Amino acid sequence: MPKKIIIDCDPGLDDAIAILLAAGNPDVEIVAITTVAGNQTIEKVTLNARQVCTLAGLRGVPVAAGAAGPLVRDQTLAAEIHGDTGMDGPAFIPPAVETDPRHAVDLIIETVLAHPGEITLVPTAPLTNIALALRREPRIAELVKEVVLMGGSYTRGNITPAAEFNVHADPEAAAVVFSAGWPLTMVGLDLTAQAAATPELLSRIGALGTPVSRFVVDLLDHYNANVGKVHGAMATIHDACAVGRAIDPSLMEVTPAHVEVELRGTATYGMTVTDFRGRSGPANTSVATKLHTERLWDLLISSLETIAATTARTSA
Repeated sequence: MPKKIIIDCDPGLDDAIAILLAAGNPDVEIVAITTVAGNQTIEKVTLNARQVCTLAGLRGVPVAAGAAGPLVRDQTLAAEIHGDTGMDGPAFIPPAVETDPRHAVDLIIETVLAHPGEITLVPTAPLTNIALALRREPRIAELVKEVVLMGGSYTRGNITPAAEFNVHADPEAAAVVFSAGWPLTMVGLDLTAQAAATPELLSRIGALGTPVSRFVVDLLDHYNANVGKVHGAMATIHDACAVGRAIDPSLMEVTPAHVEVELRGTATYGMTVTDFRGRSGPANTSVATKLHTERLWDLLISSLETIAATTARTSA
């Protein structure tokens, strides 16, 4: 049976690819997509999620909007990377998928309670929705199968020298999630740096010659250009790595560690302090360290081919 997953996201260029990777893979079933403000405002990222679901042919999956801002801190967006829409680059897709009337937090709780022990949460965004769900219904910490999140790092940051964007956008929420006591994998910057959007990858995707592959190439071209201007580097497809781990845990190597989120430091606010030696406490996180990159790209290509074939049959 496919693994049931909830993708909690803020599309976002790489979030879009993460959704497409899951949508075309037979080993996972997307049971819900929830959105949270992060790369852009809640209104924009929810619209973007609806566009991606339309492109992928996901018609029966509820898409619910969640938190419009962090628990405590001022909001941080990433328009310099993801653009004014949050998903600049591809042409606008008129969404054929409506927004579910439920709040994302309610949808997460209801889905986990309805499927005890079966749901994998895949947050690829600030962790506000997940923390709020834990606060409202603490039982989900025992009822979720696992959490595979894209966020944090054990050596460096990207929004500050110490902190990664998703955790830094709402460190208080991240602290709740990392201390919840559930099976948790941190797919952080040290891992996702191994998933660069290389010219070879873009050429391979472009060779598919389908509407969904053209969408991804347009998206990655824009992503690479923006990351190049801001960071002087090639874009990395962060969020697809977390979905890849949910699909196939053997795609990456992990090491157990005790991870805490720094909430008081001036220069280190939002840092995921990672102790591999166990001096800070027992391991509470599986920290992803090495990615089998080509296998991830094989999964992505296969998903894009499946979506193209499925949507072509549907529209015929």
